[in-house]
Amino acid sequence: MKRAFLILLFTAVVTITGYGQDYKTALGLRAGLPYGVTVRHFINKENALEGILASRWTGLVITGLYENESWLGNYPGLNWYWGVGAHAGFWDAGTNPNVNTTGAVIGVDAILGIEYTFDEFPINLSLDLLPSLNLIGSTGWGGINGALSIRYVF
Repeated sequence: MKRAFLILLFTAVVTITGYGQDYKTALGLRAGLPYGVTVRHFINKENALEGILASRWTGLVITGLYENESWLGNYPGLNWYWGVGAHAGFWDAGTNPNVNTTGAVIGVDAILGIEYTFDEFPINLSLDLLPSLNLIGSTGWGGINGALSIRYVF
């Protein structure tokens, strides 16, 4: 009886913690442009906040995004998202012809992506496009960046 109870309890815990699309917070690595660390936290079922601490042009940039999630009902764990946000940081132009300034940079961002959260283990994968516009510093179009993010789901 005790063994059956423990098996039932273990199954319930694994099922509850493993249900991928109901995660609250995920932390991981972003591989692409810009590359760095990413954290996503849901404030409700359809809206999330994402922070990215990234390295770019021999400097650091922090980006904050507000995202709207749209769950694809026929495919559990799969969703697409879009959002807007801003970035701030500093760059070092050095000899890079694509950067016209050394120093602080501030701008606005948009994001469009797709993500999948596994049910079997606490991993979330996302692929996104991140266009940016720099308003202060290296002003002008920042390009359409993109990356693959791999996050651990809490």
